[in-house]
Parts: sequence; C-alpha cells; structure tokens
Amino acid sequence: MPRRPEPSASLGGPLGGLDRREVAGALADLGVLVPIVVALILVNGLSASAVLLPAGLLYLAAGAFYRVPIPVQPLKAFGAIAIAQGLGADVIAAGSLLMAAVFIPLGVSGLLDRAAAVFPKPLVRGVQLSVGILLVRLAWGLVVESPKQFADAGTAPVVLVGAAVAAGAAAYLWRSRGITVALVGVALVWVVARGGGPVAWGPSELRLHVPSAADFATAAVVLVLPQLPLTFANSCIATADAARGYFGAAASRVSAGRLAVTLGLGNVVAGVLGGMPVCHGAGGLTAHRSFGARTGRAPMLMGGVLVVLALVGGVATARALTGFPVWILAALLGVAGVLHIQLLRDLRGRTEWGFAIGVGVVGALVNLAVALGLGLVAWWVLALIGRHRAGVARGPKDSDTR
Repeated sequence: MPRRPEPSASLGGPLGGLDRREVAGALADLGVLVPIVVALILVNGLSASAVLLPAGLLYLAAGAFYRVPIPVQPLKAFGAIAIAQGLGADVIAAGSLLMAAVFIPLGVSGLLDRAAAVFPKPLVRGVQLSVGILLVRLAWGLVVESPKQFADAGTAPVVLVGAAVAAGAAAYLWRSRGITVALVGVALVWVVARGGGPVAWGPSELRLHVPSAADFATAAVVLVLPQLPLTFANSCIATADAARGYFGAAASRVSAGRLAVTLGLGNVVAGVLGGMPVCHGAGGLTAHRSFGARTGRAPMLMGGVLVVLALVGGVATARALTGFPVWILAALLGVAGVLHIQLLRDLRGRTEWGFAIGVGVVGALVNLAVALGLGLVAWWVLALIGRHRAGVARGPKDSDTR
C-alpha cells in the first residue's frame, strides 16, 4: 500500500482545468471495462445504452462526490458467470437489484466491516482464482469458437488464437506502459474501419425491467453469492484503504460504507434498466492514478463520455461492436483472468494456499456458489476446532478479508 499521499491542493472542483494527465487517467481502466461491456452486449444481448448509462452515471457521481479518481468497474465474478452461462437481461437485472439491497443497508448502517469479516482472505482469494479461471476459459472459447455475433466468426481459429496470445502477452508484460489502452484504441480503429452504411443515432432500447421471482432466485445463487466476498473486500474496504494511502486528506470523503452506498445506488439504476452491474475497485483506482488522474475530474470525464455514448450513440454502438476484433477481446479477458489468479500471491502457508486452490478449482469446475458455501462452512469449522484445541476464545487469525 502506498505511503505518500498526493498533494491535495488541486483536488475536486469542476471539470475545468483538465490536463493531459487527467485525460490519460480517465482512460486507464478501459482494459477492465471494455471486454465485459462488449461481451454483455454481444453475448448476453443487453442493450448498449442500458450497459453504458449506469456506469457513466456512477462515474459522474463518484467523481463529483469523492473528488478523487474512484473507479467504476463491472462486477467481475458476476459478469464472468453471466457471460459464461449466457444469462438474460432479467436475471442480470435481478442480480443488480439484489446487490443494491445488500450493500445500501450495510453502508448506511455502518455494519459493512462486520459483514466483510465473515469472509476470510483465503476464501476471497479462492473465489478470485475461480473467476480468473472462468475468464481464461471464456477467452479461449471466444477464439476457438467465436460467437456468430462477431464479424471475426469466420476466421480460422488458429489465426485468432495466435493473435490473442500475442496481444495478451503484450498486454500483460507492458500493462504499466499503456499497452492495454493502446489495444483498445486499435480495436476502436478496427471497428471504424469495418463500419459501413449510414450511422443510426439515438439510444438503443431503454425500458424498465421487472424480474420474476425465478429470476431473483437464480441470480441470488448463481450471481450474487459468489460476488459478495469480492465486493466486500475489494470494492469497499480495499478501495477505501487505497484512496487514503494515495491521496491522504483529499480522500476524506471516501469510506468503505460510502462506497457500498454508491455502488448500491449504481446497481439500482443497472437493475431497473437491465444494464451492467457495477462496483468500485482498488485495482481500478491504482490504474487511474498510475496514468495521471489525481482529481474527480478524470472519472467525471469518463462518465460524461459514457452517458453521451449511451444516449446519443447507443444504436450505433450496438451495431459497431459486432466488428470488435474478437482476438483483442479474448486477449483482454485472458489478461484479466491471469491478474485475478495472481492475487493469490499474498497468501501465506500451505493451509491458506490449499484452501484457496480448493475453493477456486471447485468453483471453476463445479459451481462457484457451492464452492463458496462449502468453503465458508469448512473454514469456520476448522477455526472452531483450532480454537477448542488451543483453549483460547478467539476467531481464526486470518479472518481479515483485506
């Protein structure tokens, strides 16, 4: 965790005074945002405007309120499972509303830290391992058997695999040098070059979604349960900790509870519109800062672009994304998966490693919700046994989810 806070003199304020570093910082997290957005629109059939609008509004709200570059990201476990299983808009909407129903009360009540403590770090890392494996498998599936929605679907798989591996290796090796943003830029140029015919303006379909009881039941087990420990640990607690470390007093408005409320409100919008579920994230905050973002202007700029794109170019975006190069999408998803797997590096000892790997493998091969439930029960049973043997009335010493 960084120790030297950034100077706070220039933090906050209106969009005026943007410089190149703020603009670069605004684009820094596209490597996480773009592949999930593209996949949800093309694979799951979500409306482009419904996907972009909640993220844009949350970016605007976060920048204006927190005054530091708090990121907005897709829910990774939620998104990876939804894409892999091809879930529809109503199930995804139900999951977004359930996330809001959990995190808004926890943030308002101040109970977030207590709820997060239920999930031990090895369990969180196991879920992240499982998500990483799912993302890598999803990336492989895209290039081996490209969905028909992509213009690349007729290209020989060996060509797509080779291009994806090369792009993924470059994105991983030089991720701190802007190569991910460069790949997104290449993809956008590719889309424009392939485009043809008149451009249709205006938003794509925006309607209110009313999920059924069955949608809520499916979302609760399949999507929300695996996502909860990651959102507790990363979106709320780790993001607040990183903001204080990077920006010091300038991040005085950032707290785990407030982050829970803002991501919850973002998911209310996503759920009502049938859009992409959203969260914050410590990795995204680091990316924004590494590229030069120091104020709330960077996320407000990104949010403004997404809102305009949703309301003015939703139809055009939905059509254009069919030309998004599938090998770049696979490369970005694969790199995201590898980076999730690397999060296990902070585990200590054979017990933590074995536990995390067990949860991750079961989650990837069987069911992530089942792995989470069994892992949670197993961890606390082992903790109670250890407490009994030690004769000391205390919980497991590694129960810190951060």
